[in-house]
Amino acid sequence: MVYQPACGARDILPLDVARQRWLEQRLERVFQSWGYQEIITPTIETLATLTAGGTVRPETVIQVQGNGDEPLGLRPELTASIARAAVTRMAGMQLPQRLYYKTNVFRRTTGAELGNQQEFFQAGVELLGATGLAADAEILWLVQACLGALAVEEAYLLVGDAHLTQQLLSPFPAELQKTVRQCLANLDRVSLQALPAPWRDRALALFDLRGTPREVGERLAQWSDVAGVADRFAELQQLLGLVAESLSITLDLSLVQSFDYYTGIIFEVLISTETELRLVAQGGRYDQLLSIYHPDGTTVPGIGFVFNVEALLQAIAIPPAALLAPRSQWLVVPRTSNALAAALHHAQTLRLDGSTRVELALVDLTPEQIRAYARDRQIPYIAWIESDAPPQIEALSDGATYLQIQSV
Repeated sequence: MVYQPACGARDILPLDVARQRWLEQRLERVFQSWGYQEIITPTIETLATLTAGGTVRPETVIQVQGNGDEPLGLRPELTASIARAAVTRMAGMQLPQRLYYKTNVFRRTTGAELGNQQEFFQAGVELLGATGLAADAEILWLVQACLGALAVEEAYLLVGDAHLTQQLLSPFPAELQKTVRQCLANLDRVSLQALPAPWRDRALALFDLRGTPREVGERLAQWSDVAGVADRFAELQQLLGLVAESLSITLDLSLVQSFDYYTGIIFEVLISTETELRLVAQGGRYDQLLSIYHPDGTTVPGIGFVFNVEALLQAIAIPPAALLAPRSQWLVVPRTSNALAAALHHAQTLRLDGSTRVELALVDLTPEQIRAYARDRQIPYIAWIESDAPPQIEALSDGATYLQIQSV
């Protein structure tokens, strides 16, 4: 029997780990430079926590058996877990709270998706306890700072507003609002064409309500009879005016996220590759979510975003993994079994500065096999150890060797 990873899971081998860590470390440095602090929440949450308020559908959660009767599940995203932690474990702390995370999440695949990946890696931030123009602008600027740290040149920001879109849906009869919303979320134009008149034309107009802020503003004229639309759109224009020009911005008022907790701006980040536009990040404002978890139902505003690490890795240029993986500088080789103690001591002496990587030869090989191993691992120095003599240092260069005798 050949043992393989579970369906939907995969191994990440050392060179791929080096690429992923390279990316995560750059994002983390940006998060920290903006004053965000790392938070780690449990991999396992109660199913009630994960699905509170309808934010996550139970069928998308990988459920696990706990010690008690309460159903448990692996987190499919982080916002709900952080919201729970913020209003229970961090209650009373000074607001706003700036939090970031880099971790894995799990989503159950069903039906035609069976066999697809079920474990994903994410890195993102949550800004809790702040609302208004300044907080929204900070998040969009932070997105740009992250893309800049990764040297992304062609990125596109797709911006919507959940509140404004809900205002645009309000003229529809109650029984049609859910249908239209689902069609927007699923990009299902065909089903909208089957709606009865006059709602069909208005639904199709909403489906196509994207472009530059000016273009969208002109097309909003047909919703002039809906209270609050003009004022909300003016606020959205003011926000977009604060966003730096390093991103190409498209305003999309048909943008609806799969999670239902967004109450204000929502956005997606796409990166242009040789073959496609790849979705690498998404986020938005969720001012009602934390009240679901607060013991007193107190409302605490929040906004955040998340990068899909795998999608980023596939979309951006990263130095070759061989250059990113940390290499050992020394291979310490005991010439005889009697020299093992001396070799262990010498290797430890080399490591004392805390930055030098040292390997100990563990297999009985010929000198040429030792050298071949060191070259394959790109180890520049070999220390040959005798039990009663100074170390013999050999430097490997361009496939050739030269000997230098010294004490180290």
